[in-house]
Amino acid sequence: MDRIYLDNAATTRIAPEVLEAMMPFLTANYGNPSSIHSDGRQSKAGVVTARKKISSLFNCTPGEIIFTSGGTEADNMAISCAIRDLGVEHIITSKAEHKAVLETSLFWGVKRNVKVSFLDLDPEGRINYDQLNELLSSGKKTLVSLMHGNNEIATLHDLTRIGNLCHDHGAYFHTDTVQTMAHYAFDFKALPVDFATCSAHKFHGPKGNGFLYINKDIHISPRLIGGGQERNLRAGTENVAGIVGLSKALEIGYADLEAHQSHIWSLKKRMRDSLLKTIPGIGFNGDYEETGLYTVLNVALPESEVADMFLFSLDIQGVSASGGSACSSGSDKGSHVLEAIGISPEKTCVRFSFGRYNTIEEIDRTVEIVKTVLSL
Repeated sequence: MDRIYLDNAATTRIAPEVLEAMMPFLTANYGNPSSIHSDGRQSKAGVVTARKKISSLFNCTPGEIIFTSGGTEADNMAISCAIRDLGVEHIITSKAEHKAVLETSLFWGVKRNVKVSFLDLDPEGRINYDQLNELLSSGKKTLVSLMHGNNEIATLHDLTRIGNLCHDHGAYFHTDTVQTMAHYAFDFKALPVDFATCSAHKFHGPKGNGFLYINKDIHISPRLIGGGQERNLRAGTENVAGIVGLSKALEIGYADLEAHQSHIWSLKKRMRDSLLKTIPGIGFNGDYEETGLYTVLNVALPESEVADMFLFSLDIQGVSASGGSACSSGSDKGSHVLEAIGISPEKTCVRFSFGRYNTIEEIDRTVEIVKTVLSL
C-alpha cells in the first residue's frame, strides 16, 4: 500500500508542471545569465520572466523581489540588513518564530548589543497587541519580526494590524510568510510590510529557492558582495532552473486558490473531527479552527504507553508526520513553539500538515492507523 505523506509543512512534493518548466534550463538553456551571448540571454530571459510573473502575483514591482536560496537566507537578510543599514537597535519578535528568525535575532543581540524583546503569547499562540504597542514606544529604532502563519500550531497573525502599528511608531515590519505563500493572497502594494520571505519547496516548488520581498522605499547594502546580481544585493550566479520552478509553483498555487483552500481545509477538518470522535482524550494545540492556517493540525495525544514511540510507529505503518519543525528534528529538547505557548515537553504531540495531493481516503486511513498505533 502507498505511503501517506502528511508532512507538507516541512517540504512538499514537486509539482510535475514545475519540473517540466525547469527541465529546459537544466538541459538546453544552461547558459550563465550574466553572459552576453545567446545562451546567456536565454537564461537571463528565464530569470526576468519569472521575476515579472512573481511581482504581478503580489502586486509589487520586479525590483522588490530578490531571489535567495530559501526562507532562512531571506529571514537572515531582512534582519541583518535592517540592523546594519537601517539603524535598527531593537528587535521585537516572539518565541514561537522559526529558528531562522530567533537565532538571527539572538545573534545580533550578542554581536551588536541589539535589544531583543519577546511578546507574550496566549494559549493559541496569538500576540498581545497592547504589549506590542508599549514596546514600540521605547524610542529605539525597531524591527518587528513576526510570521504570518505558524508552521507548528497554525496560528495566523493579522499582518495589516501589526504593520500599521509598526509604521505608526516609525518601526520596520518583517514577516516570515514561508508557510503562507501560495496558500493566501498577498497584495504588497496594500500591505504595510517592509520585508516578506518565501521558500519554494513549501508549495510544490524546488528546494533551495525563495525570495525576499523588500519594499521599494527600503534601501539596504549588498548582503553578498561580488558580481552585482539581484539588483546588486545578492551576488552569485542565479539558480535559473530553480527560479523558473519557483515562479511556476506560485503560478499554479494562485491559479485555483479558492479551490485549493477548500480542498485542504476539508482534509484538516475531517482529520480533526474524526480524531475527536474516535480517540478518547485527544486534544489540539494552537488554532485548529477555520481561523487558523488550514494546512497544519497539531495533535496532543492522550497519555499512553506507546505515546513516546508514536511518530516511529506511524512511520512503520506508512504515515509520514512530524513532532514539529523539520529544522529542529535533531533536537532532544522538544518543540520550542509548544513550549512558548505553555505546552509541557512531556506531552506527546504530532503535527499533521496537508498538501494539494492528499486525499480524503488518506485521511481516513491515517485515523485508522492512529487508532491501531494507540491500541484503541
